[in-house]
Amino acid sequence: MKKYNLPVILLNGIILLPNNKLKLEFDSKNTDNNVIDMSLLFHNNNILVVSEYSTNKEIGVLAKIKNNLELPNGNTRIEIVGIKRVKIVEFLNLSKTNEPLESIVSEFNISKIENEDIIISKLKKELKEYIKLIPYVSNSILDVIEKEKDLSKFVDIITSNVITDRKRIMEYLKTVDSLKRAEMLLQDIYLEKEKFQIERNLDLKVKKELDDNQKEFILKEKLRFIKEELGEYSSKDVEVENLKKKIEQLDCPKKIKERLKYELDRYEKNSNLSPESNVIRDYIDWLLNLPWNNFTTDNKVLKKVKEILDNSHYGLKEVKERIIEYLAVRQMNNNSNGPVICLVGPPGVGKTSLAISIAKAINRNFVKISVGGISDEAEIIGHRKTYIGASPGRIITSLKKAKTNNPLMLIDEIDKMNKDYHGDPASTLLNILDKEQNKYFSDNYIEEEFDLSNVLFILTANYIEDIPEALKDRLEIVNISGYTELEKVDIAYKYLLPKILKNNGLKENFVNINQDTILKIIRNYTKEAGVRELERQLDKIIRKIVTQIVLNNIKINKININNKSILKYLGNEKYKYNKKSKSQVGVVNGLAYTIYGGDILPIEVNYFKGKGNLVLTGNLGNVMKESATIALNYVKANYKKYGINYEVLTNNDIHIHVPEGAIKKDGPSAGIALTLAIISALTNKKISSDIALTGEITLRGHVLAIGGLKEKVIGALRAGIKTIIIPKDNLDQLNDIPKEVTENIKFIMVKEFKEVYEVIKNGK
Repeated sequence: MKKYNLPVILLNGIILLPNNKLKLEFDSKNTDNNVIDMSLLFHNNNILVVSEYSTNKEIGVLAKIKNNLELPNGNTRIEIVGIKRVKIVEFLNLSKTNEPLESIVSEFNISKIENEDIIISKLKKELKEYIKLIPYVSNSILDVIEKEKDLSKFVDIITSNVITDRKRIMEYLKTVDSLKRAEMLLQDIYLEKEKFQIERNLDLKVKKELDDNQKEFILKEKLRFIKEELGEYSSKDVEVENLKKKIEQLDCPKKIKERLKYELDRYEKNSNLSPESNVIRDYIDWLLNLPWNNFTTDNKVLKKVKEILDNSHYGLKEVKERIIEYLAVRQMNNNSNGPVICLVGPPGVGKTSLAISIAKAINRNFVKISVGGISDEAEIIGHRKTYIGASPGRIITSLKKAKTNNPLMLIDEIDKMNKDYHGDPASTLLNILDKEQNKYFSDNYIEEEFDLSNVLFILTANYIEDIPEALKDRLEIVNISGYTELEKVDIAYKYLLPKILKNNGLKENFVNINQDTILKIIRNYTKEAGVRELERQLDKIIRKIVTQIVLNNIKINKININNKSILKYLGNEKYKYNKKSKSQVGVVNGLAYTIYGGDILPIEVNYFKGKGNLVLTGNLGNVMKESATIALNYVKANYKKYGINYEVLTNNDIHIHVPEGAIKKDGPSAGIALTLAIISALTNKKISSDIALTGEITLRGHVLAIGGLKEKVIGALRAGIKTIIIPKDNLDQLNDIPKEVTENIKFIMVKEFKEVYEVIKNGK
């Protein structure tokens, strides 16, 4: 019999059956985190789940970790899917409390069952009658098992959804024979149906003897009085009375109050030992704590709003104007209809902090939801209460946190959502953002409608290309590009240094640091489009200075920081941007736009004896590979125009290399640079290293517009480039480039590649 080793998770109070899911959250200090890491690294995500360790030392469930999510609070959330029962041969590390628990397990020999389909059909029939008879049992389980043909899976799925008694579920777990479990399930269904019939008959008799609600109230009051006299009035009775008062005082729609009263009645009748009792209690808490009719009053003085935004963020003039326009239109229309704003830009440029400032400016509570990496739409709209460990989705959870039903809700990283068999979160988000539909938003867990039309949604993304098309169509895209180096210097002086000095207990003029030193920090110790890392590095310098002052008891009013100090406080340089090299044959400067901003992209071309094949290296993406193919084919089709010997083209292989191979390079903007590099190599003509190019090329030689021009031009200036060739269609975007940049670079506009060649040929 095959034996193998598995790490172990012990569950107390929860039982996982095969073919069922379970979500768990672990404290960052919990040793179970080591078990999870061990499973992910060495056991192909497999793990042994043992429920009720004291009574279950022989059988466990082989499970697989499907999701492993690091939460903002440092905790770890995982989703475990049960696969099959396994026999526990022995446990390892039982006496070592600091080491993860491991086990040796073997598999059971499962014999084939005859007439499996007949047994499944019988179970289906009885289950449907059971669900039809008992009103509080959800019929959603029928969809899950409709096409299931494996008896073992069929029984396990039904058991976890129908059986509530923990001891009984443990008996199912210990029963390996699926036929035996099917018999147990039929017995339990028959028993529950019989119990319900008895209870219903009793209810009918009681109803006949009572005079509506008045008699019931009188009897309950008498019962309460008797219990008080006998000293038997339980804490649950007190709890129920308190909940009744809260329900009466709750400002919510009539329908919600009715649902709360119904659930409270169920809770009161349920035994404290019943697992369902805790589920109902949690559900009541959620309904009581949602801000059904709680509002904050908007600040409608737009001048004040503008002042707050100006004080909190440097520059971003167009973005701020768009925000003010958006708020003005909302105020004039007196409704919340209109496009949803999506802030698009690289990390660190201030998208989240801008949203926080907007919330502060208009006097709304702020909540943030990160949807990056989400593939399960239930993360957004919740899980049904029939699942173990079910909870509301992130929308409802955030509203509870906001404590008002009209907060500013930031939905972060929408370009990083995934789509798989769990569902399509982007489609779910569409319904939430649609003002015609979100008035009737219903979370799977809450099951009651919540009006989201008062919520001000703002979305963020890093790359506009990765936003799902259907979602992009509903959004008002507001681009936040990276800061120039001079803008970063201004931000450092006006915002970052005063804030850092204050946080470290120093006066505002304590540090004297010149512009060249800050530029050195920006260029050699940070690599970003925003200023997040710059703030960290400046804070690191000030912390070290404060530490020296305190340790050595130094009294000083001012300190100078220069380039030597930087080396002392920050160590050796971390980053080096590409610099233009000397002019060479077959080497051309392209321009790249990355999440860190712009940079030059040296492209090298060489050829050698071969059969006319194209060789590409440098970790190129699909788009750049296509650009290289188009560039070579264009050159082949027009070799006479550029004085190329056709035999050189056909009898040699062309090798295109883009250095810095560890970094993936992609995007539609390198076509003309690739084409020029090929021509330079084949004609043995040098291209000036003072020139850089950006633009895509077609097979006919047309030059197409590109994106990220501002960032590319800033990167080119830093690298020492003096002339940039750009597509004519990008002419209007030159107005967005800072004056201090355009004054130091010459721009040449082209529509056809032959114009590029003429510029190079004539040495302009």
